[in-house]
Amino acid sequence: MILVTGASGQLGHAIVERLVDAGRPVVAGTRRPVAGSAQRHIDFDEPVSLDFTGFATVVMVSAGYAEDDVVIARHENVVAAAERDGVEHLIYTSVATDGDHLGFSVAHRWTERRIQGSTLRWTILRNGLYAELFGSLLAPSEGVITAPFGFGAVAVVTRADLAEAAANVASEPDRHINRVYDLVGARAITADQIARVAGLVYQPASLGSHRAALDESGLLPFQPAMLLSIYSSVAHGILSRTTTDLGDLLGRSPSDPELTVIRRMEQPATV
Repeated sequence: MILVTGASGQLGHAIVERLVDAGRPVVAGTRRPVAGSAQRHIDFDEPVSLDFTGFATVVMVSAGYAEDDVVIARHENVVAAAERDGVEHLIYTSVATDGDHLGFSVAHRWTERRIQGSTLRWTILRNGLYAELFGSLLAPSEGVITAPFGFGAVAVVTRADLAEAAANVASEPDRHINRVYDLVGARAITADQIARVAGLVYQPASLGSHRAALDESGLLPFQPAMLLSIYSSVAHGILSRTTTDLGDLLGRSPSDPELTVIRRMEQPATV
């Protein structure tokens, strides 16, 4: 039996759907009810809810945006419960290998070390920047994209591909024992390229001007720094490296991210 945490979120929900479609026995772990699958109340902030008895494999979708100490405490609760309850294999959705410069990487790397030093068999899925997030951050206005991505390239990936890869690993965990996969795109794209494909104009902004705008946007205190770390890492080419890991897990070429980026770019902006 497989448990997927964070199943009310977009990635977790997509992983559950893939497993259901493949006929795998799966339970959706979530704080909020979800449709279409067996489910169990799981809340990383409530250790008493973390009962993994009877689950051979747990897909641990990372706990989302929060301060590092909060995320680390949540993840410790999950790993400790998995050890206690006899889980055989823990699959963790982390951040890409080149993502160490991102403002949310510390909690991911701490969690990787905790899992690798645990009593569990494990697989680390180092997920690249979502194509959907890249599109939302481009946010065109009146035919112009103004964002501090410079002309750096980024190997974005679609959330659907990452969900399929995670489901494939969860379906045959014995093939992926104690492996780390770097799930970034097979090619890198730039904001300027996206603008040209979409028939828009791209005007690079400065990090300083964008910081000022974010500081006045009503975001949570830790969010502006996280977003700026994404902009800066892309602008300076830190996230441009490609790998074949995603294609290897999918058994096919990864989806071309351009269409996903453009579709998301055309929707109302969210963080």
